[in-house]
Amino acid sequence: MHKNWWKEEVIYQIYPRSFKDSNGDGIGDLQGIISKLDYLKELGVDIIWISPFYKSPNDDNGYDISDYRAIGEEYGSMEDFDELLHGIHQRGMKLIMDLVVNHTSDEHEWFVESKKSKDNPYRDYYFWRDGKDGKEPTNWPSFFSGNAWEHDPNTDQYYMHLFTKKQPDLNWENPKVREEVYDIVQFWLDKGIDGFRLDVIPLISKTFPLASTEIPVFNDIVENVYSNGPRVHEFINEMYTRVLSKYDIMTVGEGPGINKDVANLYVGKDRGELNMIFHLDHMFLGHGTKGKFDPYEYGWKEIKILFNDWEHSIGDDGWISIFLDNHDFPRLVSRFGNDDQYRIESAKALALMIFTLRGTPCIYQGSEIGMTNVAFETIDDYRDVETLNFYKDHTAFDYSNEKRIALIHEHGRDNARTTMQWDDSVHGGFSSQNSWIKPNPNYRDINVQKAISDPDSIFHWYKKIIAYRKTHLGLTYGNFTALNKADQPIYIYKREWENESYLVVINHSNEKQSFDIPTDGYKLELINQRFIDSKVLQAWEARLYYKA
Repeated sequence: MHKNWWKEEVIYQIYPRSFKDSNGDGIGDLQGIISKLDYLKELGVDIIWISPFYKSPNDDNGYDISDYRAIGEEYGSMEDFDELLHGIHQRGMKLIMDLVVNHTSDEHEWFVESKKSKDNPYRDYYFWRDGKDGKEPTNWPSFFSGNAWEHDPNTDQYYMHLFTKKQPDLNWENPKVREEVYDIVQFWLDKGIDGFRLDVIPLISKTFPLASTEIPVFNDIVENVYSNGPRVHEFINEMYTRVLSKYDIMTVGEGPGINKDVANLYVGKDRGELNMIFHLDHMFLGHGTKGKFDPYEYGWKEIKILFNDWEHSIGDDGWISIFLDNHDFPRLVSRFGNDDQYRIESAKALALMIFTLRGTPCIYQGSEIGMTNVAFETIDDYRDVETLNFYKDHTAFDYSNEKRIALIHEHGRDNARTTMQWDDSVHGGFSSQNSWIKPNPNYRDINVQKAISDPDSIFHWYKKIIAYRKTHLGLTYGNFTALNKADQPIYIYKREWENESYLVVINHSNEKQSFDIPTDGYKLELINQRFIDSKVLQAWEARLYYKA
């Protein structure tokens, strides 16, 4: 196992719009992040990943970029960015930025030019096609409801947008596009950032000819039509060779459509592509034929099988990040734990898993205090474009409005986008004014101020595990062995490295469970509840044993 700094450190994701507002406009900003750097340092994280804060019309909250070299006015200025980067480095931490280069905003100057005429020099920066039989060129569904093609009456052609119609896909087949991207990458690396999270990177290579599909399941379309195109590795390797390899940085690719069988083509140590990926197999569990709002039942058996299979497939050659939530998915304690009776216990148990599986741990803002999903009563309180499009989509989803709201409560992206809960004051300490999205009403009970003052809080559990992981490299580099069957209500696995052995035991159920794995010679190092019985686990009890 090759040692690398980005394997040993801990990532913390900030969704800047919702993290901390410094100027009272209801939108989080760079100065707000700066004001909380000491908090992040106290928690013990090393790498701060910030979701896009470039100039953008915010159709998809910044993932639609209109100027890659400018800071969005709502977030601050380039001077603010320079201060932020200096403050992060001054505290011994690193900054990685979100790079969105599968698509741009339709307000980017490239697309504005591209729309003007069929012979415009920027026309083939994007995908333009004639309609077919009076309809779209293909039947491809967008990630955000509807067809993935939008008609432009000016030239009577359609342009491709796998996401919203304000996010046209870039044509990476055009070498000029790739040169533009590499220049952007170098611009930010020369400013001193420490790497990139590459948004939907397996989608950048399209398969030609662009043709309709008969595949009925949306996630299968993503894997077999949109992702892993014929030139994707050529493109990423070219970017690595031309720019990325010249800096001591880390790269992590978001991996929709990357399954365990092809993962090491992206992250194998000799591939010259990416350092690691955020694979999404466990995050897509429960997504039915039409995606997340067409759910099916799944359980911990399926979750454990996925983690075990990925561990086996990645082996010593590749690397992944371990996470259970981010800005695109529900809160981890609400989705994978019990956010009611056992919120604290299950949040701590899930954290132990994140920090002891093999991979670089990634925390999403608020998980360290056990923030939960939100259940707004009316659609008027939601802001996410995917959620709003689903609510209006009566073609693909024949649901009552009541069922739509119930599904949004469970699966909507705004669950993770409510504002950070800093204290129990008005607006949760996020802003002095009403925020761009309502706070979760439970901020009076769940907040940073309260968590820091309680030595038994989720925050202090995270802090303790992070500190432990940093002084025990076996939890980074050790081999992984699952010790029990996936259909049992306990997850038991071992990590072994040199002369060290770690035994992790997690009860992921609401009931007591017997525990009969021998612990002879092991010392109990961490436990998320009061120790009661060596052979019985309380509901959501989690333990870490160590033997040298």
